[in-house]
Order: sequence, then structure tokens, then C-alpha cells
Amino acid sequence: MPAKQTESRRRKTAASRILLRYRDTDSDYGVSRETATRLAKTLGLSETQVIHIALAKFARQELPQYEPDNGPLTAAQKKAVERMQPRGRMKVKSSLL
Repeated sequence: MPAKQTESRRRKTAASRILLRYRDTDSDYGVSRETATRLAKTLGLSETQVIHIALAKFARQELPQYEPDNGPLTAAQKKAVERMQPRGRMKVKSSLL
């Protein structure tokens, strides 16, 4: 592999890393190395895997699971919804749209 490609790959890899500093004691905002090690042993995983699982669970809990909408429906979108409405007793309330 040419030297330029190797250097470029090294920079990209280094840029995607972060430093994790364990806390001396467990708290709401951090865990000790001892706790991470115990979790890894209990789960049969590496400490890195435990950290990734914890972050993934936290992301699912805290981040929205859907894209934000674009605001109110346009007149064309409202008409499209009305066309999908079954004929009969049911009526779509425009106040909900």
C-alpha cells in the first residue's frame, strides 16, 4: 500500500476514536474500571462491547425514534387524506390534521 494511503487511513482511524476515562467511583455520570470489568465478565463480552451496548441502549432511550415532521399538512396532503377516508358513517376531523 502506498505511504499516502497508509497515512490517510491512520488519520481517519485516529479521528474516529475517543478517550474514555473511568471514574474512581461509580456515579450517575460515570463508572469505575472495576464495574466495567465486572459487567464484561458477567456478560461474556469485552469492555469495549459493554460500552457500545450501554451507549446504544442510552441512545434508544433518549433519542427520538423518528424524523421530525415538516410542520402542518398542506392543503394537497389534507385532500389526499380525505380521499383515503372510507365512505359511510366515519368522518375525518379536520381539527386533528
